[in-house]
Amino acid sequence: MENLKNEKSHVLIVLFPGQGHINPSLQLSKRLVSLGIKVTLSTSLSAFNKIKILPNIEGLSFAPFSDGYDGNFKGSFNEFHSYYSSIKSHGSEFIFSLIKSNAKNCTPFTHIIYTVIMEWAGLVAKELKIPSTLFWIQPATVFDIYYYRYTDYSDYFKNCDSKDKIIELPGLPPLSPIDFPSFVFDDVECNNWAVESIKRQIDILNSEEHPKILVNTFDDLEFDALRILKNVTMIGIGPSIPSIFLDDNSFRADMIEISSKNYMNWLDLMTKGSVIYIAFGSYTEISSQLMEEIGQGLLKCGRPFLWVTREGQNEEKLTCKDELEKQGKLVSWCSQVEVLKHPSVGCFLTHCGWNSTLESIASGVPIVACPIWNDQLCNAKLVQDVWKNGIRVNAGDGGIVERDEFERCIEIVMASGERGGKLRKNAKKWSDLTKEAMKKNGSSVVNLKTYANKFLLDGSW
Repeated sequence: MENLKNEKSHVLIVLFPGQGHINPSLQLSKRLVSLGIKVTLSTSLSAFNKIKILPNIEGLSFAPFSDGYDGNFKGSFNEFHSYYSSIKSHGSEFIFSLIKSNAKNCTPFTHIIYTVIMEWAGLVAKELKIPSTLFWIQPATVFDIYYYRYTDYSDYFKNCDSKDKIIELPGLPPLSPIDFPSFVFDDVECNNWAVESIKRQIDILNSEEHPKILVNTFDDLEFDALRILKNVTMIGIGPSIPSIFLDDNSFRADMIEISSKNYMNWLDLMTKGSVIYIAFGSYTEISSQLMEEIGQGLLKCGRPFLWVTREGQNEEKLTCKDELEKQGKLVSWCSQVEVLKHPSVGCFLTHCGWNSTLESIASGVPIVACPIWNDQLCNAKLVQDVWKNGIRVNAGDGGIVERDEFERCIEIVMASGERGGKLRKNAKKWSDLTKEAMKKNGSSVVNLKTYANKFLLDGSW
């Protein structure tokens, strides 16, 4: 990427202390540094304390702050509002002081970029009269849904009790309630902290003249979704993922340590496209019942698999663990991009977190989508019905996906039938388009360079 160096440009990136925010923000930081922009990345010690090795490049610095818990929050998701409130109060004070201190020391920040649910950083920037930009690390489609929900189309979302109800919104595919991201529903008490954050975010954008958002997607993937909103300009700069074919796999920061890499040797012994890879991200909670149904479904398939059963995911409660270990491999964590790029992997059973979805798209691996919550629900809809590079499992009565359903979906993707062939063909198509977007003159590279040249280097806003 061409260096447009400007010694006065110094961007502060403020992000939520979660794995899903860290690596996209690191990749964005790296690309901005390559354009000659100094970057300081700030999140709480809850993240920094878990990262074993921080990336080290000239032009990138880190500014951790205490969130009051510093990695010791032990509450359930239903109590997460307390954690978020603590991050917000401690973080606002720290970021305010950091900006004032840098200005006093003649190294001022010229722009603030912040991730999803960190809208308070945008308010701090506004108070100190520094321009800011939201970095939306989910699909553009998900932002569109939230924007419609909390502005002019709120009535469309009323009475969404029936899963058969279809809602049509401008520029988006037909959606049913099972496709909506979790924070569309503001009557779920444990979600209130996130709903209010998203509402404030939209209010901030609507108070600005010509607001712009950087989005972790690319033009070919979400062409209409990036352009349908008239009041907000969305700029596709993704995929912002650590990928072997895009660059290298070393520039990342994992909050979970890989104890062994013997799984790569095991994959080397497998035939091409024969392995099912299963992973549900760094913090998605999975019930013991769902774990059991996945395990039994894998046994019914009879195919080799690599399953990431993260600590705390009820692996010890699997009644079929001994049988599973004879058929495949269970690991506590792995390098996902390495696994997805391995030729033996033929299918990815995933929760459809956006980073995992993008990594699968980039690697050309078809998906079996088993979304749990948040944007995953919408991501699974896009995978199955828009991009057609995967299939979504159907939940039965009580919302549980049963073993026969896992077997059915895996066999569709892995078998040599017509439907599986089409899924693999589409997966290859999207992989090729991902590579095109990230080439020197690709859409995402040009989009970021244009944004940086106009708003970060030129100083206009």
